[in-house]
Amino acid sequence: MTKLINPSDRIFVAGHRGMAGSAILRRLKQAGYGEDNQGALLTATRGEVDLLDLAAVEAWMALKRPSVVVLAAAKVGGIYANATFPADFLLENIKIQTNVIESAWKQGVRRLCFLGSSCIYPKLTAQPITEEALLTGPLEPTNEWYAVAKISGIKLCEALRSQYGFEAFSLMPTNLYGPGDNYHPQNSHVMAAFISRFSEAVRIKANSVTCWGSGEPRREFLHVDDLADAVLFCLEKWQLESGEPSFVNVGTGVDLRIKELAEQVAEATGFQGDIHWDLNKPDGTPRKLLDVSRLSSKGWVARISLREGILSTVENYSL
Repeated sequence: MTKLINPSDRIFVAGHRGMAGSAILRRLKQAGYGEDNQGALLTATRGEVDLLDLAAVEAWMALKRPSVVVLAAAKVGGIYANATFPADFLLENIKIQTNVIESAWKQGVRRLCFLGSSCIYPKLTAQPITEEALLTGPLEPTNEWYAVAKISGIKLCEALRSQYGFEAFSLMPTNLYGPGDNYHPQNSHVMAAFISRFSEAVRIKANSVTCWGSGEPRREFLHVDDLADAVLFCLEKWQLESGEPSFVNVGTGVDLRIKELAEQVAEATGFQGDIHWDLNKPDGTPRKLLDVSRLSSKGWVARISLREGILSTVENYSL
């Protein structure tokens, strides 16, 4: 099969310092992109181009002339951050997405991959969640601002493809973890929060750790290196068919209770004390398992097991 991108492409990874963006950059380098004399892997810090500034993004795109764009830049955070800064999550993400996607289209970029999130789906919907569930019910209130922004990005890609034939597609990853994660004590996601909390408990020789909620909700986790591999796979091989939805789920197709996750992280960090659950803190969505059959039918499946991924992430965190 002829690849849809090649070593002579100038590939811009927006958000290359984040967990997803840095993993995608590593994977592209591993695959030999950026080594051709004509090709390049393009990145930009906020000091070089502020993605919140449309004029700055348009000028940068015109100067650097990327032919392929991966949009991994976003304002992200856990339940606490979403609840505390709803306007920031909505405004900043919509601006970043619109500025990069519109500028890429105007500049004649050949292929664009936009990273969404599994939080785009309704709080209460059939499990596992298919792509058709989008916009069929109310969102989870604890992250609806981020979700609404991501939905707008998906729809912008769809609109530009429908009206102008712009080759833009979106990937909806499940909960990500791995090197480069955010371990902030309040703004992190559950996996990073557990790794930092249990690691600290081991360091100070604490007898117990308290976790948010009941521990009963079920979640699916994808190592960020698997996501990066999925991005490369879709850039190279996913030729969108007429009438085919332009977004696809990315995950493992396997979930577990948050209590089970805590136990696995405790084991990986060497914590042997008690785990308590703070029922005054929110649980979020009861279950969020993605149906990954569409992507698997195209030939891609996740390869890193949860146990293997947790061990390597804990090791990386401890360095």
